[in-house]
Amino acid sequence: MMRRESLLVLLVKLVDAVPLPPAPVKRRRGRPKRYPERLFLKALIIMIVRHVYTVHALLSILAEPTHEMQTWRALLTAQGRFPARRTWERRLKALPQTLPAQIGCLGRYLVMLVQPWERCGRAVACDSTLLQARGGVWHKKHRERGEVPHTSMDTEAAWTKSGWHGWVYGWKLPVVATVAAVWIPLAAELTAANRADGALAPALLREVPPEARLVLGDRHYNVPSVREACAQSGRLLVTTRYGRYPHTDDGEVRRLFHKLRSLASENFNEHFKGIFDSHGQVPTKGLANTQRFALGAIWVYQLALLYRFQNGLDLNVGLKAFLKAA
Repeated sequence: MMRRESLLVLLVKLVDAVPLPPAPVKRRRGRPKRYPERLFLKALIIMIVRHVYTVHALLSILAEPTHEMQTWRALLTAQGRFPARRTWERRLKALPQTLPAQIGCLGRYLVMLVQPWERCGRAVACDSTLLQARGGVWHKKHRERGEVPHTSMDTEAAWTKSGWHGWVYGWKLPVVATVAAVWIPLAAELTAANRADGALAPALLREVPPEARLVLGDRHYNVPSVREACAQSGRLLVTTRYGRYPHTDDGEVRRLFHKLRSLASENFNEHFKGIFDSHGQVPTKGLANTQRFALGAIWVYQLALLYRFQNGLDLNVGLKAFLKAA
């Protein structure tokens, strides 16, 4: 009896069909890379979907003598060679450096296919969501003295204060997504929680498709650097303003845009956290590992959207069950 390929195998194979950002013109010094970037993106899909967050755990399950693991190993082989452990460690550690560009490239490709703005204004929403660090929290009095009371603490995370969650020790995940019937993440980054949203936004907006004309954000994006980035790309920035209401300008129009931004950003953030079980602490420790988890999850979300679009499935409903079934 022939075995049908699992959803996870189909997702991994889909990596060969998606566009990737162009390689840098100037190659770094050292030995040329033997294995292509796509191979490690395939491994990232397996890690995110199967909740495997370390190289040791990934290689351990791949070593199991089952039919499924044999299939996975074949997909992670290039020119008949399977990477050595040191290669896996080095390349997966470096993967977060390229993930923002990968997310931007796949986001633009999805916009071209799905056409989310066909029946609405071409707007994107900028917002960030907080992720709690793994382990205990590193209090300010201990940080100032350089004391780490417990090894479970992630010393690369930071504190920030949220109007909704209060003080949070962890990470910040800013995302730019479409304001439309389909929530498509177009750009993302992950930093320590104390980074300002306005400082991160210009780099994110460079990944947004050029046809987007409106950029919607809250008051944290109402800063000169974001206004300048929007002006240079011919986009209109619409944000909430500081000061008491009522404002004397077009406040009613801005309130309407603010509602659209909230619906898009907050719904996507909750949708994303629900799918990847991120309402509690993240499963990783350290900046690079947490970037690989969070940005990898955004990229897997995009890939799932592509698969469901190609197969005529709903793009907003059923994604969690779809990935769980993989």
